[in-house]
Amino acid sequence: MTRPVEPAERVPAAPGPGPSRPAGFRAGGDTVFLAACGLVGGVYLLLLAALLVADLLFTSPAHVAAALAQPEIRHAIRLTLGSCTIAALVSVVLALPLAYLLARQPFPGRGFVEPLLDLPLVLPPLVLGLSLLILFNLPLGGASIEGRLERALGLRISYTPAAVVLAQVVVTAAFATQSLRATFERIDPRPERVALTLGCRRDQAFRLVLLPQAWRGILVAFTTAWARALGEFGPILVFAGATRMRTEVLSTAVFLELGGGRLEAAVAVSLVMVAAAVVVLGLVRLLGARVAP
Repeated sequence: MTRPVEPAERVPAAPGPGPSRPAGFRAGGDTVFLAACGLVGGVYLLLLAALLVADLLFTSPAHVAAALAQPEIRHAIRLTLGSCTIAALVSVVLALPLAYLLARQPFPGRGFVEPLLDLPLVLPPLVLGLSLLILFNLPLGGASIEGRLERALGLRISYTPAAVVLAQVVVTAAFATQSLRATFERIDPRPERVALTLGCRRDQAFRLVLLPQAWRGILVAFTTAWARALGEFGPILVFAGATRMRTEVLSTAVFLELGGGRLEAAVAVSLVMVAAAVVVLGLVRLLGARVAP
């Protein structure tokens, strides 16, 4: 006699998938962690805000107007605007080929070039200014480089407005190079390769293909270099000096006003620099957001 087949045991259905959460997810723990991050980071932000508020409370519009009425401060503003603009332009011109090589082309000595470019970013500013001063006064065949330039071209560098620009360029060109290198590395190299296969020379591919794509990055590098030149102090003080109506820029004007005991004027000049920096950095943020892929 055949044994009847019993119905198969019903297996309980597995519970449906709940809302996907990362392993170890705890809403309360995340809230505490994020609040701690905001608290610790907020201490530094609060300090920065307190610095600005303290300057604004210490001075007044009358102090700012009185400082801006001084011919020395007006000259310092003009020299600052001119030197920062020239230094930023020169920095971008110097940075473009360096950034292109570092981003696109392997070459011998790269391991030496990269740390050399980082030196202006890590060395104390006074050291850079002292090195510039030593370089131009280094004896070369019985006369210093400065002396030879003065005799041959009637050109003097140290303690002149040209020294202000050169001191700024030594620092700002390194920042511009790093900024442009990051820009070139973000751009797809395939269009350049296609241009090369179609008969373009490397310089034509650079000018006609890469630069039009990198123009916002070039503006970011320019504005970054300009902002960095605005705050430069140590190399300018050592190599160019702080002579009023000659080599005084806004950063050294603050130093001179403090040295003369005119604290209100020093704070007023500082606020002028803060306002200029906020405008330039806002432009950098705006352009940088458009450059980012």
